[in-house]
Amino acid sequence: MIRQAITFLAALSCASAAIAETVQVPNYPETRTVPVTEEIFGETIADPYRWLEEDVRSSTQVADWVERQNQVTEGFLGQLKGNAWFKQRIGALLNFERFGIPRKAGENYFYTRNSGLQNQSQLFVQEGLEGERRLLIDPNSWAEDGATALAGWVASEDGSKLAYSVQDGGTDWRILRVMDVATGKVEGEEVRWAKFTGISWVGNEGYLYSRFEQPEEGKDFQSRNFNQQVYFHRVGTSQADDELVFATPQHPERGHFAQVTEDGRWIVVSSQIGTDAKQAVHLIDLAKRADEGWQAEPLIEVLENEWNLIDGIDGVLYFVTNKDAPKFRIVAIDMNAPKPQWRTLIEETDQPISGASIVGNRLVVEYLKDAASVALMFDLKGKPVGQIELSGLGAAGGFGGKAGDPETFYSFTSFNRPSSIYRLNLETGKTDIFAQPELTFDPADFAVEQRFFTSKDGTRVPMFIVRKKSLADANQAAPTLLYGYGGFDISITPAFSATRMAWIEAGGVFALANIRGGGEYGKEWHDGGRRENKQNSFDDFIAAGEFLKAEGYTTADGLAIQGGSNGGLLVGAVVNQRPDLVSAAHAAVGVMDMLRFDRWTAGRYWVDDYGYPDREEDFKRLLSYSPYHNIKGGTDYPAVLVTTADTDDRVVPAHSFKYAAALQAADLGDKPHIIRVETRAGHGAGKPTDKAIEEGADVLSFLAHYTGLSIPAEATK
Repeated sequence: MIRQAITFLAALSCASAAIAETVQVPNYPETRTVPVTEEIFGETIADPYRWLEEDVRSSTQVADWVERQNQVTEGFLGQLKGNAWFKQRIGALLNFERFGIPRKAGENYFYTRNSGLQNQSQLFVQEGLEGERRLLIDPNSWAEDGATALAGWVASEDGSKLAYSVQDGGTDWRILRVMDVATGKVEGEEVRWAKFTGISWVGNEGYLYSRFEQPEEGKDFQSRNFNQQVYFHRVGTSQADDELVFATPQHPERGHFAQVTEDGRWIVVSSQIGTDAKQAVHLIDLAKRADEGWQAEPLIEVLENEWNLIDGIDGVLYFVTNKDAPKFRIVAIDMNAPKPQWRTLIEETDQPISGASIVGNRLVVEYLKDAASVALMFDLKGKPVGQIELSGLGAAGGFGGKAGDPETFYSFTSFNRPSSIYRLNLETGKTDIFAQPELTFDPADFAVEQRFFTSKDGTRVPMFIVRKKSLADANQAAPTLLYGYGGFDISITPAFSATRMAWIEAGGVFALANIRGGGEYGKEWHDGGRRENKQNSFDDFIAAGEFLKAEGYTTADGLAIQGGSNGGLLVGAVVNQRPDLVSAAHAAVGVMDMLRFDRWTAGRYWVDDYGYPDREEDFKRLLSYSPYHNIKGGTDYPAVLVTTADTDDRVVPAHSFKYAAALQAADLGDKPHIIRVETRAGHGAGKPTDKAIEEGADVLSFLAHYTGLSIPAEATK
């Protein structure tokens, strides 16, 4: 098999520059099997590719397997005539100046900027709105391959110092540093082993962060994450001198996130076990710190509901909660009162609250209406005072600010509109453009619509559909890329993507189905697609594909599906359950082994959505849809491209390795089932622009070939 692969690659290198109409399906590299079986709850489970679970960085055998797979995949993708055009077009669509949402501290404004095709966005600072911007941090100088990113940053209260986090090679681990804003000098020692952390300043003296104990040598990308703790790091000191602020050794499964309120009075520590945001809340009174130290008192002790802190003003704490309100309400508690009592400020409505902030003397509340953004304003007593006019069907974000300062910044984006940044004065109601991209295309040339389809059990599900306006006007069917996620209470809202736009410009249709498991309609929608209801997510996605065919959006053989992470699981499960429905599939960084997902890194958090593999009822259900365990040999499968990365320590690449090996070993027809493994990249965040363009071109050319999408004529010139 290895010799065949080498012969195949040599033939490619000698091929004519003219690319053939028909591509040759590759001979897959040999993957050895090891007879591993287990008896679990009366089921015999075979796991012949368990050896691929070893860390690619320390196992020469796994590294060799990855290298051989990548060689064949690269050779195969190189045959596809659309690859060069998609690479050029994605790059062109990304080549515009874009900004992040500004944050104000003292008189300084901080924001990110990318000139166009920089691998990483730079961080700038300017004094006042009319000040001259100054480069503060350039992550592009940190690594030759551009794979080290600025992951997060928070300025101190007066804007004189900046705490920031560094992400290397896509890992979830963060390195924390502090910079003097005036001089650009890094102060003190860096902090390591921070993960799933915020940064919250205590005055100007230091910051709070969340960390885990240093893992065993060689286990940092695979060991499970337990015993997270909150620490205080004082500027200019060693990490060894950091002070333990909060921990729950009696509950090692709990993770902790600390915030300091705007009034500087309280540290609010939110604790939860998994991805299901049922939180306990503890308070540390900073006014008593000199006498009592980091003394935490419970505010919410039982993990039953979400309690998301908005802020604290003059001793009053404001939260968004789903207690007695599945679509959320806003509540407040006055900690200065003799007997603090909760009171409701803003009642639950039919539209779920997706975010809230206090700016000036206003509450800015973000809602989702059928997965698109709506932003309303209230006074601090909960009285409505107006609506923020957004620019159509899309998603808004930001709305940060401070009490007493009526200025806020927000972004707005849609499928055909990259993010523009706006500045809103809440006192005057005036909105100004802070930054707006200069585009190489006209958004009006593209139609964005929302349709609703009926799932298997009668549930009405929304879906966005985007295509060229000329295609929509002619009501013409075209190859269609259907995307879904459906998990972890995450709402998938309209957003611009250069990769998706390249697909649409080539004449394709893009569809996004807001299937159950997400948060688009609150707790009920999330519950409807997880644990015992997880099959609903798959049924919704299948129904979306059937709708696109029945309504004439796509052709009989023109449907491709795509999803990443939990969406990769979605793609793998749907391909197994309905291989006849789709012609091509892209499963990115997917959770593919549902019987062992909780054994690595963050996987143990996911039991809230998936269930516990060591409990019989959950095990039976997980086994019924696990992509790795349900591949149907003797069935014609669509073309499948699996993508992952060697330093993904969120969904470890073993999931994709084992799944791809099982696909290649099965009798699944004559379409390819290949895997692309990126180097020095993780779950997605921090990926350099050049790697994102390369991957996007590979994925789209693969999906285009197997759905019949014709590349525009100018691509062949």
